[in-house]
Amino acid sequence: MNIKIGTAPDSWGIWFPSDSKQTPWNRFMDEVVEAGYEWIELGPYGYLPTDLSTLRRELERRKLGVSGTFVMKHLEDASAWPDTEREVISTGNLLKALGAKFLLLIDDTYTDLFTGQATRPKQLDDAGWKTLIETTNKIADLASQRFGLKTVFHPHTDTHVEYESQIERLLEDTDPERVNLCLDTGHHAYRGGDPVRFMRKHYQRIPYLHLKSIDREVQKRVEAENIPFAKAVATDMFCEPSQGGVDFTAFRDVLKEINYDGWGTVEQDMYPAPFDKPLPIARRNRAFLRDHGIG
Repeated sequence: MNIKIGTAPDSWGIWFPSDSKQTPWNRFMDEVVEAGYEWIELGPYGYLPTDLSTLRRELERRKLGVSGTFVMKHLEDASAWPDTEREVISTGNLLKALGAKFLLLIDDTYTDLFTGQATRPKQLDDAGWKTLIETTNKIADLASQRFGLKTVFHPHTDTHVEYESQIERLLEDTDPERVNLCLDTGHHAYRGGDPVRFMRKHYQRIPYLHLKSIDREVQKRVEAENIPFAKAVATDMFCEPSQGGVDFTAFRDVLKEINYDGWGTVEQDMYPAPFDKPLPIARRNRAFLRDHGIG
């Protein structure tokens, strides 16, 4: 197999463009290199410098490449399109200039991350689903035609595409020439899915991976107590691949079996994260994957 391994600001506790609880961007970039990575995602638009000359200089100084980054919007809401389009264009301009290949697309959450209170319906009706698919296609076409980017849809907890049945429906309703999938092993397991089995079944639609795991005991408590997503993350719901419930040996074997040729980003959600916490974890995660023959 041929898999390029990178990491993302999420593994340093970065969720927002600006937040005093988050590791400063220059420290993040320095520690990425210290941890042994050569590729990164950009994270939320505005966290890393958006001035192209500055960002390119900082990347080149550290010999870092960019694989892609995400746009997270309410895809089922047609009225949100103008704002969504602006962010796709701003993000796409940066990604194209930096030679990145992927735009990760995420539906925004239907709950408040911190309180768990519902802000939108958990399940979409047929009209809402139709809009989500249409918006996904519009973004994919824009990203491809204007920026040469491949769009990969990222299922995410507390969004309208989170369970295996919803992901299957998304794949059925989209054209593989336009839309493919970023399989996040942690989010997939969080919602009861089997990432090993799913990867074997749908590998032809999965050119991009997010690699992380979950603590099964924490997961049980989160579900039993209906703990909000951000609070679940703060209690280390997502854990190191070497310690969690995702079978990375079996996952590695599937990657070899299918001769996987793609990208893998180590993305261990943690927010908030004390500034000294992420680097040792990032080092261990990189070593674990390398020892397992994954990149």
